[in-house]
Amino acid sequence: MTITDLSSLIRNIPDFPQPGIQFKDITTLIGNGPAFQQVIGAMVERYQNAGIDAVAGVESRGFIFSAPIALQLGVGLVPIRKPGKLPAETYQIEYELEYGTSKLEIHRDALEPGMRVLLIDDLLATGGTIRAATQLVERAGGSVTELAFVIELTFLGGREKLAPYPVFSLIQF
Repeated sequence: MTITDLSSLIRNIPDFPQPGIQFKDITTLIGNGPAFQQVIGAMVERYQNAGIDAVAGVESRGFIFSAPIALQLGVGLVPIRKPGKLPAETYQIEYELEYGTSKLEIHRDALEPGMRVLLIDDLLATGGTIRAATQLVERAGGSVTELAFVIELTFLGGREKLAPYPVFSLIQF
């Protein structure tokens, strides 16, 4: 299976989580062991010599990919979560989504100053969630090296809104 074949394992769910949204469901991709392994392998290969100090994953689907990548890179995993889920002191940010607003948090002591952080989520749409996550990483002292996604919805222009951060995605729609 090649990287381009992975797009056939992404299922479209119309009108989820609300009417007008075309949801890209990754459960069909991660349910396929060889495909899931290929995604993780491609990401690890890309970052294994990049000098990454930590991997940060965005709740919740970003955790699916960030945890095995951090493990294979031999670095720590920093969870970026919804409010009230982290037990110690946090930084919090509120941000706009394509269908409302939301909040994210990171532990205040999650990173040491200057740590090089790879930020991972499953999908790049308009860029609102990942932009908020970059702000949290930087507030906690980290330096974002790249934003990595399994899927990118190029027609929504999220990549352009994330400049100057480098953006990488395996699958584009």
